[in-house]
Amino acid sequence: MNLHIQSSYDLFCALKKLNYLETTRDFLWWPKSGNFDVVVGAILTQQTKWERVEESLKNLNESNSLSLEALSGNDLNHIIRCIKPSGFYNMKALRLQSLSSNILKDFGSFDNFQKNVSREWLLEQKGIGMESADSILCYGCNREILVIDSYTKRLLEAFGYVFNDYTQLQEWMQEGITQNLQRIKDLYQYDLELSAIYARFHGKIVEYAKKYIRGKNVDIKPIINLI
Repeated sequence: MNLHIQSSYDLFCALKKLNYLETTRDFLWWPKSGNFDVVVGAILTQQTKWERVEESLKNLNESNSLSLEALSGNDLNHIIRCIKPSGFYNMKALRLQSLSSNILKDFGSFDNFQKNVSREWLLEQKGIGMESADSILCYGCNREILVIDSYTKRLLEAFGYVFNDYTQLQEWMQEGITQNLQRIKDLYQYDLELSAIYARFHGKIVEYAKKYIRGKNVDIKPIINLI
């Protein structure tokens, strides 16, 4: 085990020192966090680049189709045309329409969905796995849950940490934050909720990884130098 990083708290502090997310477009990193856009984006971003997702979101918005009601009731071919830049558009259009219909049926509105949706409900929906469900909960519903993705896994592996599954890695990452929560809050000059800390932590990891991952390798020297 690499002793340069004892817990996820060490990783968080190093990434904060590197100033990730200090000038991003959204405080919580995911564009338009707290809105229905996050739900749509979580589906569209599967197996594609975010830049393509933004094209699809723009198409949906410009055609007045970026809402529960529109996605639920629109002609499927129209949705397909809008989200074509994201790839796998036939499958994703079906999933967006089904998810939107189920949200309306079970919750009635996005506001009610935000307040009452459970992780279990999301995982029952076609095409939503743990990462997508947690992205929706974290960035769309402001829940206290940390998103784990391939960047997180690869970064921790570079430090010598290997986990059996998504849940084990997530528990380890969240534990380091909750055990040092007051110390993290002291790093900021304002009160920061745990949900926001998780959101920003994941965003910091992604931004770091996009810069320092080369093929299968992750350059962790910038982090080690700050620990």
